[in-house]
Amino acid sequence: MPRYDYRCRACGSTFEVSRPMINASDPAPCPDGHDDTVKLLSTVAVTGAAGARRPPPRAGGGGGGCCGGACCS
Repeated sequence: MPRYDYRCRACGSTFEVSRPMINASDPAPCPDGHDDTVKLLSTVAVTGAAGARRPPPRAGGGGGGCCGGACCS
């Protein structure tokens, strides 16, 4: 079940609420009893091959250019 972060405007505390995605926009009262809360923007972590760094290109190793690395005239 997804967790959503909220901040209370009255006391400034930040808290999490676990709820189904269909209820993501429902209001969430502060654990201290305040009703003036706002849902915070969540961040997404990128992992795996899509987030991996590519090695730098090798010098003289070909690739690139209009002829695939060969000399053009």
